[in-house]
Amino acid sequence: MVVVVGGGVVGLASALALARRGRRVCVLERHARPGLETSTHNSGVIHAGLYYPSDSLKARLCLEGRERLFAFCRGAGVPHVQCGKLIVAASEDEVGALDRVLRSASANGARLVPVDRAFVAAREPHVTAAAALWSPDTGWVDADALVRALAAELGKRDGVWLAGTPVTAFESLPGGGLTVVTPRERIEADTVVNAAGLFADEVARLAGGEAFTIHPCRGEYAELAPRARHLVTGLVYPVPHASGHGLGVHLTRTLGGAVWIGPTIRYQSSKSDYEGDRLPLEAFLAPTRALLPAVEIEDLRLGGSGIRAKLHPPTERFADFMIRRDGRNPALVHAAGIESPGLTACLAIGELVAQIVG
Repeated sequence: MVVVVGGGVVGLASALALARRGRRVCVLERHARPGLETSTHNSGVIHAGLYYPSDSLKARLCLEGRERLFAFCRGAGVPHVQCGKLIVAASEDEVGALDRVLRSASANGARLVPVDRAFVAAREPHVTAAAALWSPDTGWVDADALVRALAAELGKRDGVWLAGTPVTAFESLPGGGLTVVTPRERIEADTVVNAAGLFADEVARLAGGEAFTIHPCRGEYAELAPRARHLVTGLVYPVPHASGHGLGVHLTRTLGGAVWIGPTIRYQSSKSDYEGDRLPLEAFLAPTRALLPAVEIEDLRLGGSGIRAKLHPPTERFADFMIRRDGRNPALVHAAGIESPGLTACLAIGELVAQIVG
Protein backbone atom coordinates (compact mmCIF):
# COMPACT_ATOMS: atom_id res chain seq x y z
CA MET A 1 0.00 0.00 0.00
CA VAL A 2 1.16 3.52 -0.85
CA VAL A 3 -0.39 6.34 1.16
CA VAL A 4 -0.36 9.78 -0.45
CA VAL A 5 -0.73 12.64 2.02
CA GLY A 6 -2.40 15.58 0.27
CA GLY A 7 -5.23 15.66 -2.24
CA GLY A 8 -4.18 18.53 -4.45
CA VAL A 9 -3.18 18.13 -8.09
CA VAL A 10 0.27 16.79 -7.21
CA GLY A 11 -1.04 14.23 -4.72
CA LEU A 12 -3.80 13.10 -7.08
CA ALA A 13 -1.45 12.92 -10.08
CA SER A 14 1.05 10.91 -8.04
CA ALA A 15 -1.64 8.53 -6.85
CA LEU A 16 -2.95 8.12 -10.40
CA ALA A 17 0.52 7.35 -11.77
CA LEU A 18 1.02 4.74 -9.04
CA ALA A 19 -2.42 3.20 -9.62
CA ARG A 20 -1.66 2.89 -13.32
CA ARG A 21 1.35 0.81 -12.32
CA GLY A 22 -0.86 -1.54 -10.38
CA ARG A 23 -0.04 -0.18 -6.91
CA ARG A 24 -2.70 -0.02 -4.18
CA VAL A 25 -3.08 3.65 -3.32
CA CYS A 26 -4.87 5.61 -0.63
CA VAL A 27 -5.03 9.44 -0.70
CA LEU A 28 -5.55 11.27 2.58
CA GLU A 29 -6.89 14.83 2.47
CA ARG A 30 -7.66 16.91 5.54
CA HIS A 31 -10.35 18.95 3.77
CA ALA A 32 -13.82 17.75 2.81
CA ARG A 33 -12.91 17.63 -0.89
CA PRO A 34 -9.72 17.70 -2.95
CA GLY A 35 -7.77 20.66 -4.22
CA LEU A 36 -9.03 23.35 -1.87
CA GLU A 37 -5.66 25.00 -1.25
CA THR A 38 -2.87 25.93 -3.68
CA SER A 39 -4.19 23.73 -6.51
CA THR A 40 -7.19 25.96 -7.13
CA HIS A 41 -5.94 29.26 -5.67
CA ASN A 42 -3.79 30.32 -8.62
CA SER A 43 -4.04 31.78 -12.11
CA GLY A 44 -4.73 28.45 -13.83
CA VAL A 45 -2.05 29.17 -16.43
CA ILE A 46 -0.47 26.25 -18.28
CA HIS A 47 3.12 27.44 -18.50
CA ALA A 48 5.45 26.89 -21.44
CA GLY A 49 8.67 26.56 -19.42
CA LEU A 50 10.23 29.94 -20.14
CA TYR A 51 11.67 31.18 -16.88
CA TYR A 52 13.35 28.40 -14.92
CA PRO A 53 17.05 27.42 -14.82
CA SER A 54 17.67 24.91 -17.60
CA ASP A 55 19.13 22.29 -15.25
CA SER A 56 16.20 22.43 -12.82
CA LEU A 57 13.32 20.07 -12.21
CA LYS A 58 11.01 23.04 -12.69
CA ALA A 59 12.20 23.49 -16.28
CA ARG A 60 12.20 19.79 -17.22
CA LEU A 61 8.92 18.87 -15.58
CA CYS A 62 7.17 22.00 -16.83
CA LEU A 63 7.89 21.14 -20.45
CA GLU A 64 7.03 17.48 -19.99
CA GLY A 65 4.02 18.25 -17.84
CA ARG A 66 2.63 20.81 -20.25
CA GLU A 67 2.24 18.22 -22.99
CA ARG A 68 0.85 15.64 -20.57
CA LEU A 69 -1.63 18.15 -19.20
CA PHE A 70 -2.93 19.25 -22.59
CA ALA A 71 -3.40 15.60 -23.57
CA PHE A 72 -5.11 14.70 -20.28
CA CYS A 73 -7.48 17.67 -20.54
CA ARG A 74 -8.44 16.72 -24.09
CA GLY A 75 -9.10 13.12 -23.09
CA ALA A 76 -10.96 13.87 -19.87
CA GLY A 77 -12.98 16.81 -21.14
CA VAL A 78 -11.38 19.33 -18.78
CA PRO A 79 -12.05 22.92 -19.94
CA HIS A 80 -8.78 24.40 -21.19
CA VAL A 81 -7.32 26.45 -24.01
CA GLN A 82 -3.91 26.77 -25.65
CA CYS A 83 -4.25 30.51 -26.19
CA GLY A 84 -0.63 31.67 -26.01
CA LYS A 85 0.53 34.68 -24.04
CA LEU A 86 2.25 38.00 -24.51
CA ILE A 87 5.17 39.06 -22.32
CA VAL A 88 5.29 42.82 -22.52
CA ALA A 89 7.98 45.40 -21.92
CA ALA A 90 5.89 48.41 -20.98
CA SER A 91 8.80 50.82 -21.53
CA GLU A 92 12.18 50.88 -23.27
CA ASP A 93 14.07 50.28 -20.01
CA GLU A 94 12.38 46.86 -19.70
CA VAL A 95 13.44 45.58 -23.12
CA GLY A 96 16.65 44.06 -21.71
CA ALA A 97 14.55 41.92 -19.37
CA LEU A 98 12.78 40.45 -22.40
CA ASP A 99 16.15 39.43 -23.81
CA ARG A 100 16.90 37.52 -20.61
CA VAL A 101 13.57 35.67 -20.83
CA LEU A 102 14.27 34.83 -24.47
CA ARG A 103 17.66 33.34 -23.58
CA SER A 104 16.17 31.34 -20.71
CA ALA A 105 13.41 29.94 -22.91
CA SER A 106 15.92 28.98 -25.60
CA ALA A 107 18.08 27.13 -23.06
CA ASN A 108 15.00 25.19 -21.94
CA GLY A 109 13.88 24.29 -25.45
CA ALA A 110 10.69 26.35 -25.11
CA ARG A 111 9.24 28.30 -28.04
CA LEU A 112 9.27 32.08 -27.65
CA VAL A 113 9.03 34.59 -30.49
CA PRO A 114 9.92 38.32 -30.51
CA VAL A 115 6.99 40.27 -31.96
CA ASP A 116 6.44 43.85 -33.03
CA ARG A 117 3.88 46.43 -31.94
CA ALA A 118 1.59 45.53 -34.81
CA PHE A 119 1.40 41.94 -33.54
CA VAL A 120 0.57 43.18 -30.04
CA ALA A 121 -2.04 45.59 -31.37
CA ALA A 122 -3.71 42.86 -33.40
CA ARG A 123 -4.05 40.52 -30.40
CA GLU A 124 -4.38 42.97 -27.54
CA PRO A 125 -5.35 46.40 -28.93
CA HIS A 126 -5.67 47.96 -25.46
CA VAL A 127 -2.21 46.84 -24.25
CA THR A 128 0.71 49.24 -24.56
CA ALA A 129 4.11 47.69 -25.32
CA ALA A 130 7.55 49.00 -26.21
CA ALA A 131 8.43 45.42 -27.18
CA ALA A 132 6.98 41.97 -26.55
CA LEU A 133 7.50 38.22 -26.77
CA TRP A 134 4.88 35.69 -27.87
CA SER A 135 4.63 32.25 -26.22
CA PRO A 136 2.41 30.08 -28.47
CA ASP A 137 2.45 27.07 -26.13
CA THR A 138 1.01 28.78 -23.05
CA GLY A 139 -2.57 28.03 -22.06
CA TRP A 140 -5.17 28.09 -19.33
CA VAL A 141 -7.02 25.32 -17.49
CA ASP A 142 -10.02 25.24 -15.19
CA ALA A 143 -8.09 24.05 -12.13
CA ASP A 144 -11.17 22.96 -10.20
CA ALA A 145 -12.33 20.81 -13.12
CA LEU A 146 -8.82 19.34 -13.39
CA VAL A 147 -8.90 18.31 -9.72
CA ARG A 148 -12.26 16.60 -10.21
CA ALA A 149 -11.05 14.80 -13.32
CA LEU A 150 -7.90 13.50 -11.62
CA ALA A 151 -9.95 12.22 -8.69
CA ALA A 152 -12.39 10.53 -11.08
CA GLU A 153 -9.57 8.83 -13.01
CA LEU A 154 -8.05 7.61 -9.75
CA GLY A 155 -11.41 6.14 -8.74
CA LYS A 156 -11.61 4.21 -12.02
CA ARG A 157 -8.37 2.48 -11.02
CA ASP A 158 -9.62 1.57 -7.54
CA GLY A 159 -7.65 4.26 -5.78
CA VAL A 160 -9.03 5.01 -2.32
CA TRP A 161 -9.88 8.57 -1.37
CA LEU A 162 -10.38 9.57 2.28
CA ALA A 163 -11.66 13.13 2.72
CA GLY A 164 -11.66 14.98 6.02
CA THR A 165 -8.74 12.83 7.14
CA PRO A 166 -5.75 14.66 8.60
CA VAL A 167 -2.61 12.76 9.53
CA THR A 168 -1.88 12.97 13.26
CA ALA A 169 1.15 10.67 13.57
CA PHE A 170 3.38 8.08 11.93
CA GLU A 171 4.74 4.93 13.50
CA SER A 172 7.59 2.84 12.10
CA LEU A 173 6.78 -0.73 11.11
CA PRO A 174 9.21 -3.49 12.17
CA GLY A 175 9.90 -4.64 8.61
CA GLY A 176 10.07 -1.16 7.15
CA GLY A 177 7.33 1.19 6.13
CA LEU A 178 5.07 3.36 8.23
CA THR A 179 1.74 3.15 9.99
CA VAL A 180 -0.20 6.31 9.16
CA VAL A 181 -2.37 7.40 12.07
CA THR A 182 -5.50 9.50 11.53
CA PRO A 183 -8.34 10.37 13.92
CA ARG A 184 -10.37 7.43 12.57
CA GLU A 185 -7.98 4.75 11.33
CA ARG A 186 -4.48 3.32 11.19
CA ILE A 187 -3.13 2.47 7.73
CA GLU A 188 -0.01 0.39 7.14
CA ALA A 189 2.02 1.65 4.18
CA ASP A 190 5.26 0.46 2.65
CA THR A 191 5.68 4.01 1.25
CA VAL A 192 4.22 7.39 2.14
CA VAL A 193 4.23 10.15 -0.50
CA ASN A 194 4.41 13.58 1.09
CA ALA A 195 2.37 15.83 -1.21
CA ALA A 196 1.01 17.96 1.61
CA GLY A 197 1.69 21.33 -0.01
CA LEU A 198 1.93 24.10 2.55
CA PHE A 199 2.18 21.50 5.30
CA ALA A 200 4.81 19.22 3.72
CA ASP A 201 7.45 20.27 6.27
CA GLU A 202 5.13 19.31 9.12
CA VAL A 203 4.41 15.90 7.56
CA ALA A 204 8.16 15.32 7.20
CA ARG A 205 8.69 16.17 10.85
CA LEU A 206 5.89 13.83 11.99
CA ALA A 207 7.39 11.00 9.93
CA GLY A 208 10.89 11.49 11.36
CA GLY A 209 12.19 12.73 8.03
CA GLU A 210 14.57 15.49 7.04
CA ALA A 211 14.02 18.98 8.39
CA PHE A 212 13.05 21.66 5.89
CA THR A 213 10.82 24.71 5.96
CA ILE A 214 7.87 25.69 3.80
CA HIS A 215 7.59 29.47 3.59
CA PRO A 216 4.01 30.57 2.91
CA CYS A 217 3.82 33.40 0.39
CA ARG A 218 0.46 34.97 -0.33
CA GLY A 219 -0.65 36.20 -3.72
CA GLU A 220 -3.72 38.41 -4.03
CA TYR A 221 -5.90 39.12 -7.06
CA ALA A 222 -8.17 41.81 -8.36
CA GLU A 223 -10.54 41.44 -11.31
CA LEU A 224 -11.72 43.64 -14.12
CA ALA A 225 -15.33 44.67 -13.69
CA PRO A 226 -17.63 43.19 -16.37
CA ARG A 227 -17.76 46.47 -18.28
CA ALA A 228 -13.95 46.43 -18.69
CA ARG A 229 -13.38 42.77 -19.54
CA HIS A 230 -13.31 43.54 -23.26
CA LEU A 231 -9.95 45.25 -22.73
CA VAL A 232 -8.18 41.86 -22.50
CA THR A 233 -8.54 38.94 -24.91
CA GLY A 234 -5.97 36.44 -23.56
CA LEU A 235 -2.93 36.22 -21.27
CA VAL A 236 -0.70 39.27 -20.82
CA TYR A 237 2.39 39.23 -18.60
CA PRO A 238 4.86 41.95 -17.63
CA VAL A 239 8.57 41.25 -17.57
CA PRO A 240 9.39 38.97 -14.59
CA HIS A 241 9.26 40.45 -11.11
CA ALA A 242 12.53 42.13 -10.07
CA SER A 243 12.58 40.25 -6.75
CA GLY A 244 12.85 36.92 -8.52
CA HIS A 245 9.94 35.58 -6.44
CA GLY A 246 7.28 35.67 -9.13
CA LEU A 247 6.32 36.61 -12.66
CA GLY A 248 4.70 39.92 -11.79
CA VAL A 249 1.06 41.00 -11.71
CA HIS A 250 -0.38 39.67 -14.95
CA LEU A 251 -3.72 39.57 -16.76
CA THR A 252 -5.49 36.24 -17.17
CA ARG A 253 -8.70 35.86 -19.15
CA THR A 254 -10.60 32.72 -18.15
CA LEU A 255 -12.85 30.63 -20.38
CA GLY A 256 -15.78 32.09 -18.45
CA GLY A 257 -14.79 35.60 -19.54
CA ALA A 258 -13.47 36.91 -16.22
CA VAL A 259 -10.15 38.77 -16.24
CA TRP A 260 -7.94 38.24 -13.19
CA ILE A 261 -5.22 40.69 -12.19
CA GLY A 262 -2.41 39.27 -10.06
CA PRO A 263 -0.98 37.66 -8.11
CA THR A 264 0.95 39.94 -5.80
CA ILE A 265 3.73 38.59 -3.57
CA ARG A 266 4.00 38.74 0.19
CA TYR A 267 5.66 36.29 2.56
CA GLN A 268 3.69 35.67 5.74
CA SER A 269 3.84 33.45 8.81
CA SER A 270 0.41 31.85 8.47
CA LYS A 271 -0.26 28.95 6.11
CA SER A 272 -4.01 29.40 6.26
CA ASP A 273 -4.65 33.16 6.31
CA TYR A 274 -6.02 34.10 2.90
CA GLU A 275 -7.90 37.25 3.88
CA GLY A 276 -6.21 39.08 6.78
CA ASP A 277 -4.77 42.50 5.99
CA ARG A 278 -5.68 42.28 2.31
CA LEU A 279 -4.29 44.90 -0.06
CA PRO A 280 -6.64 47.75 -0.96
CA LEU A 281 -8.01 47.84 -4.47
CA GLU A 282 -5.88 50.91 -5.19
CA ALA A 283 -2.73 48.77 -4.92
CA PHE A 284 -3.69 47.04 -8.18
CA LEU A 285 -4.23 50.19 -10.22
CA ALA A 286 -0.62 51.05 -11.11
CA PRO A 287 0.48 47.52 -12.15
CA THR A 288 -2.72 47.16 -14.20
CA ARG A 289 -2.22 50.50 -15.91
CA ALA A 290 1.34 49.52 -16.81
CA LEU A 291 -0.29 47.00 -19.16
CA LEU A 292 -3.70 48.60 -19.72
CA PRO A 293 -3.35 52.40 -19.54
CA ALA A 294 -7.09 52.98 -20.03
CA VAL A 295 -8.10 51.28 -16.79
CA GLU A 296 -9.60 53.40 -13.99
CA ILE A 297 -10.14 52.44 -10.36
CA GLU A 298 -13.85 52.02 -11.13
CA ASP A 299 -12.91 49.21 -13.55
CA LEU A 300 -11.42 47.08 -10.77
CA ARG A 301 -12.83 44.92 -8.01
CA LEU A 302 -11.17 42.68 -5.45
CA GLY A 303 -10.66 39.02 -6.30
CA GLY A 304 -9.43 35.96 -4.43
CA SER A 305 -6.06 35.02 -3.00
CA GLY A 306 -3.74 32.04 -2.80
CA ILE A 307 -0.70 30.93 -0.80
CA ARG A 308 2.42 29.55 -2.46
CA ALA A 309 4.43 26.81 -0.75
CA LYS A 310 7.96 28.12 -1.20
CA LEU A 311 11.12 26.27 -0.17
CA HIS A 312 13.18 29.44 0.01
CA PRO A 313 12.89 32.50 2.25
CA PRO A 314 12.47 36.04 0.90
CA THR A 315 16.23 36.58 1.08
CA GLU A 316 16.79 33.97 -1.66
CA ARG A 317 15.62 33.96 -5.27
CA PHE A 318 15.11 30.33 -6.27
CA ALA A 319 14.53 26.85 -4.92
CA ASP A 320 13.78 23.83 -7.08
CA PHE A 321 11.02 21.30 -6.47
CA MET A 322 11.90 18.71 -3.81
CA ILE A 323 10.95 15.39 -5.43
CA ARG A 324 13.00 12.54 -3.95
CA ARG A 325 13.18 9.90 -1.28
CA ASP A 326 13.82 11.25 2.21
CA GLY A 327 17.42 10.97 3.42
CA ARG A 328 16.46 9.91 6.96
CA ASN A 329 13.34 7.82 6.43
CA PRO A 330 13.44 5.72 3.25
CA ALA A 331 9.71 4.96 3.54
CA LEU A 332 8.99 8.63 2.82
CA VAL A 333 9.02 10.19 -0.67
CA HIS A 334 8.69 13.96 -0.94
CA ALA A 335 6.86 16.00 -3.55
CA ALA A 336 7.36 19.26 -1.68
CA GLY A 337 7.88 22.92 -2.44
CA ILE A 338 5.55 22.64 -5.42
CA GLU A 339 4.81 26.21 -6.36
CA SER A 340 4.56 27.46 -9.95
CA PRO A 341 4.81 25.70 -12.39
CA GLY A 342 3.37 22.92 -10.23
CA LEU A 343 -0.10 22.97 -11.79
CA THR A 344 1.39 22.67 -15.28
CA ALA A 345 3.86 20.00 -14.19
CA CYS A 346 1.56 17.95 -11.96
CA LEU A 347 1.27 14.90 -14.23
CA ALA A 348 5.03 14.84 -14.89
CA ILE A 349 5.64 15.20 -11.14
CA GLY A 350 3.31 12.28 -10.55
CA GLU A 351 5.23 10.11 -13.02
CA LEU A 352 8.54 10.98 -11.36
CA VAL A 353 7.11 10.19 -7.92
CA ALA A 354 5.87 6.84 -9.18
CA GLN A 355 9.31 6.05 -10.61
CA ILE A 356 10.93 6.84 -7.26
CA VAL A 357 8.43 4.73 -5.32
CA GLY A 358 9.00 1.88 -7.76
